[in-house]
Amino acid sequence: MEPNVEIRRLLDVMPASSRMTTKIVSKPEQPKVIQASFPLPWNRERPIYINFDLWRRLTKPQRDLLLLQMVSWLTGVKWFKPDVYQGVVLAGLLGGLVESTQSDVVGIAVAGGLSAIALTRIWRINKSQESELNADAAAIRIGQRRGYSEVEAAEHLLSAIEAVAKIEGRSGLNFTELIRCQNLRAIAGLSPVGMPKSF
Repeated sequence: MEPNVEIRRLLDVMPASSRMTTKIVSKPEQPKVIQASFPLPWNRERPIYINFDLWRRLTKPQRDLLLLQMVSWLTGVKWFKPDVYQGVVLAGLLGGLVESTQSDVVGIAVAGGLSAIALTRIWRINKSQESELNADAAAIRIGQRRGYSEVEAAEHLLSAIEAVAKIEGRSGLNFTELIRCQNLRAIAGLSPVGMPKSF
């Protein structure tokens, strides 16, 4: 598989809105098939690293859905959306500035602590299993615009998750992957048990 040809094909599969920030990079030395670092707020570019020697062992539909899931997860991480936690971070920072002008050490510590707690919560939300499930659902929706039915897209993503674990030589799936697979089985009609609404 020629990496440059595959990268061009994958860029066509990606949504147009993601092409501005998401970059596909060949990384043959990495042990994982596909990987992306958690996007921090000051990083404008969000690279996806692919080991094309391992990547070629997947079928084309598996590669498409795996890439769409990764792109959906990366673009789904929102640091600056109107939310309670973002408001708490902002209030903490403003409070810290006000307290620093008054040289109030306790006030600065309280405001800084409040901001730190809210930032930690934002971090956890963006790294949660729910964010992975949302990325799966988004990948399936985009896959439907690329010619796959909902069931086909779910089946291809499910088989891709399982295939990647084998290719990487892992003994099994991790907890998050097991949850994702169960949800994808329900979407594909392979299992009557999906994720509970309260999850």
